[in-house]
Amino acid sequence: MEKTIEDPPTSAILLDHCHFSQVIFNSVEKFYIPGGDVTCHYTFTQHFIPRRKDWIGIFRCSLNETIQLFITPDTGSIWHQVGWKTTREYYTFMWVTLPIDLNNKSAKQQEVQFKAYYLPKDDEYYQFCYVDQDGVVRGASIPFQFRPENEEDILVVTTQGEVEEIEQHNKELCKENQELKDSCVSLQKQNSDMQAELQKKQEELETLQSINKKLELKVKEQKDYWETELLQLKEQNQKMSSENEKMGIRVDQLQAQLSTQEKEMEKLVQGDQDKTEQLEQLKKENDHLFLSLTEQRKDQKKLEQTVEQMKHNETTAMKKQQELMDENFDLSKRLSENKMMYNALQREKERLEGENDLKFVCMAIVTLKEATLMKT
Repeated sequence: MEKTIEDPPTSAILLDHCHFSQVIFNSVEKFYIPGGDVTCHYTFTQHFIPRRKDWIGIFRCSLNETIQLFITPDTGSIWHQVGWKTTREYYTFMWVTLPIDLNNKSAKQQEVQFKAYYLPKDDEYYQFCYVDQDGVVRGASIPFQFRPENEEDILVVTTQGEVEEIEQHNKELCKENQELKDSCVSLQKQNSDMQAELQKKQEELETLQSINKKLELKVKEQKDYWETELLQLKEQNQKMSSENEKMGIRVDQLQAQLSTQEKEMEKLVQGDQDKTEQLEQLKKENDHLFLSLTEQRKDQKKLEQTVEQMKHNETTAMKKQQELMDENFDLSKRLSENKMMYNALQREKERLEGENDLKFVCMAIVTLKEATLMKT
């Protein structure tokens, strides 16, 4: 197969999808003398517009397989060859020259010259074919040969057997066409099923997004409430700590006062027996103050136990948080095939993590309230 400089655009499109009547070949000889250049004359039909990468190729064909498709007043007939299947099977080609003005009648008449060097050297049958830049055949000539002038013209007679063979070939093509149509219907059904599944997934995603928005709003309200409660609890704790410090100072003062009074009492016992009762009274007051101090220390110990319980509750909440994180991971794995659903569940996961932190704060508030009630 001979080629010139650059390969032309071709395709694997079957001949049944081509349009052979858009370019008409004129003055095609039955045979051309070997060793000479060949000029190919062709005409564009009214609605055909040539493009820059269009080309004309010479294709090898079998005369016995040639079928007449279209009848035209100019050449008498347009031929379509069934021996070659795609435009990739050209022998040689020439680029088409684009006319300057397609509206001019003379521009419709075109020609291209094939150099003798690139032409076939055998006496098989060939035909001209016009191929556009998409690799689609737009026109085909009658068959011709390359042989000396003194040979007699060959008269081709189509036998009944050849006609039956052509009909059988047409039946096979029809059967193949039906199979392709059935395959197309199956693909359309699969596409419809996939569209329905996609719509279902989209509806599920919208439902999850709606639920997520409601949960986010609810979490925000609960978080604001817990923050307020925690702030109040912190203020109460600070107040209790300040009172404990003041009571400790008062106890120290009372102990110092008691010590001073005991010394004075020793002096008064020696001088005045009447001061004995006053001394006893001071001792009772001292015992009462000591008992009060003991109660305050017990309350302080209970508060420390409450803090320890809060730390224990924090550990429990962390374990619960880890369990929720594992559960979120499983949900994320199940929905990994849908990216949008994955993002929605990821936001759900973040929401749950925030909710776990808020639960921990809530438990701390409840524990501190219980401690306050026990003290009361």
